[in-house]
Amino acid sequence: MATEINNPIYIPLEGVDNEHCALIVDRGLSKVPGITSHKIDINNSRAVIDTNGQLEVVPNAVKAIRDLGYGVDTVKKNFPVLNMSCASCASSSQSILETQPGVVNVAVNYANATAQVEYIPTITDPHKLKAALQGIGYDLMIDESEVAKDELEELHRQKFEKLKKKTIGSVLLSIPTVIIGMFLMDLPYANYIMWALATPVVLVFGRQFFVGAWKQTKHRSANMDTLVALSTGVAYIFSVFNTLFPQYWHSKGLHAHVYFEASAVVIAFILLGKMLEEQAKGNTSSAIKKLMGLQPKTVTIVHHGGHQMEMPITSVKVGDTLLVKPGEKIAVDGTVNTGNSFVDESMISGEPIPLEKRQGDKVFAGTINQKGSFQFIADKVGGDTVLAQIIKMVQEAQGSKAPVQKLVDKIAGIFVPIVIAIAIVSLVAWIVLGGENGFTQGLLALVTVLVIACPCALGLATPTAIMAGVGKGAENGILIKDAESLEMAKKINAIILDKTGTITEGKPVVTDIFWLNNETSKIRELASLEKQSEHPLAEAVVQHVGNVELLPVEHFESITGFGAKAIINDRIYFAGSTGLLVTNNISVNAQLESLAASWLGEAKTVIYFADEKQALAVIAIADKIKETSAKAVQQLQAAGIEVYMLTGDNQSTARAIAEKVGIKHFKAEVLPAHKAEFVKELQQQGKVVAMVGDGINDSNALAQADVSIAMGKGSDIAMDVAKMTIISSDLAKIPKAIKLSKHTVATIRQNLFWAFIYNLIGIPIAAGILYPFTGFLLNPMMAGAAMALSSVSVVSNSLRLRSMKL
Repeated sequence: MATEINNPIYIPLEGVDNEHCALIVDRGLSKVPGITSHKIDINNSRAVIDTNGQLEVVPNAVKAIRDLGYGVDTVKKNFPVLNMSCASCASSSQSILETQPGVVNVAVNYANATAQVEYIPTITDPHKLKAALQGIGYDLMIDESEVAKDELEELHRQKFEKLKKKTIGSVLLSIPTVIIGMFLMDLPYANYIMWALATPVVLVFGRQFFVGAWKQTKHRSANMDTLVALSTGVAYIFSVFNTLFPQYWHSKGLHAHVYFEASAVVIAFILLGKMLEEQAKGNTSSAIKKLMGLQPKTVTIVHHGGHQMEMPITSVKVGDTLLVKPGEKIAVDGTVNTGNSFVDESMISGEPIPLEKRQGDKVFAGTINQKGSFQFIADKVGGDTVLAQIIKMVQEAQGSKAPVQKLVDKIAGIFVPIVIAIAIVSLVAWIVLGGENGFTQGLLALVTVLVIACPCALGLATPTAIMAGVGKGAENGILIKDAESLEMAKKINAIILDKTGTITEGKPVVTDIFWLNNETSKIRELASLEKQSEHPLAEAVVQHVGNVELLPVEHFESITGFGAKAIINDRIYFAGSTGLLVTNNISVNAQLESLAASWLGEAKTVIYFADEKQALAVIAIADKIKETSAKAVQQLQAAGIEVYMLTGDNQSTARAIAEKVGIKHFKAEVLPAHKAEFVKELQQQGKVVAMVGDGINDSNALAQADVSIAMGKGSDIAMDVAKMTIISSDLAKIPKAIKLSKHTVATIRQNLFWAFIYNLIGIPIAAGILYPFTGFLLNPMMAGAAMALSSVSVVSNSLRLRSMKL
């Protein structure tokens, strides 16, 4: 139910910095249903809107603004949700959070008990969201400090221990109750003994179900607690009545049956199921726990003068010098300044071979130092380290919802009321059609239907598989940003690879340089020009030339896709491709052309250095092909995926590289803007396209692709845009990511099939549909066991992903 908002709502805007932009946004807002008045306040960068009281107006307004290409300042956070007992709880928590003013997007995940909330900070805050959830019996943990995380871990541990004790207690008391109820009914005072044994199980160990059901009822809602409390409560009260007033039934010529054993065993089975489910859910998130365990709690800080002090990791600041001893874990990201060693980075990159670290090399939090000892300067601490970013990305991915989950959530939301309706219809049908024992049998059918129905199996089917799949990926150096990309990867049938840094090492080295008429005196001009450029090829030239005295450079101009030009000593110089020379009518000597042609045939990249009249030198640069590239291409092609290579390099080099790695389709001399166009072309042919790149120039194409994969050693922008990141930049991980996607989607389908079939078959049998044909009636105790088994089987099936070999 939507709450009314009468005050104006302020939506903070990004990129709306002139009247024209404001007009576009204002027009966009005029088309959003429910907005009664709107204006754009440019000075304060915000939109001011009034609504007709419907809260969905705010998310729709945000979407409209973003669709126009402008931004809205929102905060996206993950919060642990406490006191959820089933999938319906996740559904009602999500509904409440969605109705809060200022909330743009919510995904509550039952499997890892978290809520991913995107909200507008000027309208709401975590405290308001917490209060809203507390109102319906749940809670939100909003403290994000390390202490709070440890407290939450301790809270979960205590909760599990409590559940374990309840389960053991209920099982120990249920066993004698079943023995008496099944085999020793003639025992003196049998009913009273069973009553005494069942009461602690139902009212003490099962108290949580009744408390939860009452809280739900107060808010006109229902969840699994409602089903358990109704079924066991009805069986227990009916049995108490029959124990105290057996003559009521005797006077009607009927036996006064009691079902204490059913009420006790159902509680015991459900508690046992919950305990196994919690244990299994803990295992599906073990990848996150492993990553969190990689960071040490304390570090050795080296102060000026060499004084060493052990400090908690939270006190480390950027610029501090840290000492790492043999076998220790590296605490934060930094740069080695003294000493050297080998460091095992397999937990982050998935690569098993330790890497040598010398002065100036980067080290990362969570990696393990081997035998040497070294000191390093902290560059990134806390939430900025690579490890912290990986943990955040994995948590967000595990908390995200696959598209199929939206349908499941809708079903879970109406599941409990439908089950209660079926149970009541069963009772009425038995009373009307069941003869003299109709009421008793109807009551049993009602209890059995309520017990067997399980929204948890449905609610756990998708998120547990996603958690296990994302975790498995993280263990293998494949970071997956969200559930949607994990689901989409299996559909890939065309993959585009950028050449530099993806197929090749991305570390160009000058192999040959030839000066026309031995003009080596111009080497300072070449070094000075290339020093201004940020292109990797220019960097390779600078490295090759070495330490020469640089000259003043004027009017430097980088020409995208061609090279660069500048004025040095009052003369114009060029460095770049043949295209750059042709465009500027610069002649190339036949000797230089011949050399260039032979180098191009060796898969080398050729650049020219020229003045305004003629080419002065030709330079060959080679970028080594990664060892795993050819095998990865072969694996992708064997899986029926068309592989394309795009490069800004010339035709000859592109062809030579493509032939070496076995790629049949390639395009050379492609400008960055054309990469995204090529992705569109393939999509228009009906292909599901993956783009793999590592540079800023790939970001448009990555954003356009159906599945975007960034190489972890590339630019931050590429990684921000991409939906998957291969930390080690190894192409061989891509076939593994696709295999993981196929297995995860298959697991989701198996889980959903089992959850739906279980309920579709179980509920009618519980209602007594087989009785007229076979005389079979399902015992409530068996229904309790089936219900416990359904959730555990779904989670166990998801756990198989963890042992899968990629």
